Amino acid sequence: MKSIFAVRKMRAGELELALEWARQEGWNPGVDDAPAFWEADPSGFLVGAIGEVPVGCISVVRYGETFAFLGLYMLHPEFRGRGYGKQLWNKGMALAGNRTVGLDGVVAQQENYRRHGFEAAYRTVRYGGVPKALDVDEQQARQVVAVTDGKLDGLLHYDAEIFPGLRFSFIKAWCGAPHRRKSFIVGGGSRVRGFGTIRRCFEGYKIGPLFANKPEIARALLSRLLAEAKGAPVYLDVPVDNAQAVRLAEDCGLSPVFETTRMYRGKAPETPLDRVFGVTTLELG
Repeated sequence: MKSIFAVRKMRAGELELALEWARQEGWNPGVDDAPAFWEADPSGFLVGAIGEVPVGCISVVRYGETFAFLGLYMLHPEFRGRGYGKQLWNKGMALAGNRTVGLDGVVAQQENYRRHGFEAAYRTVRYGGVPKALDVDEQQARQVVAVTDGKLDGLLHYDAEIFPGLRFSFIKAWCGAPHRRKSFIVGGGSRVRGFGTIRRCFEGYKIGPLFANKPEIARALLSRLLAEAKGAPVYLDVPVDNAQAVRLAEDCGLSPVFETTRMYRGKAPETPLDRVFGVTTLELG
């Protein structure tokens, strides 16, 4: 009997396969992204398979009852043009229900997303390169400390002020695993003023999120994060509506290498972009 294409929830280990496909597509994911991604919403990752052979995937990670984020939408090149992508899309969007859905769309796909009801909110430009050191006020620099378990609660509440949905499980996994990623924070408790994370990728390092109340705080955080790269290339996804964030990326010698547009189906959330100096990930928002 001929195997047919079917969409199902991912099984253990298949998210790593999806991220390997993302690497082959040139998306340069983090080498240790899978465990934290999975914590965000274990039921939000789907695979399309022919029999037992995975050939495509999509994620629609749900952050609470009002917001979801779509990413990792791919088909293996050998299986494109057969209608499998539409089946994956429909199953993924069904997971979102009535939630507002966000995604980061590459330029070539934005018109397609518009046909599915998504509207553009703002552009994000990836800045990359081998960074140069930033001049930072010594007092500001001393306020940047490593994230520890005791600082996670304040960090979680700060993140909830900026990100459109609640993602406590993800942030705990993302910022609370120093053997996988390095995270730094300014302030603590109810007085957190910024935080950021750097992770090793298949090529160089990515920084994200980089959230801060003021440009000088973002600058101090970025300086500390860049030190973790030890001269390797670094990439930072910057909302271009935040002119101070663009200036900061340029100040450390990074240049535009890629761009996407944040798009939403449903009412766009009111994100304080003046505090977003680097997007967390293009895959999960």
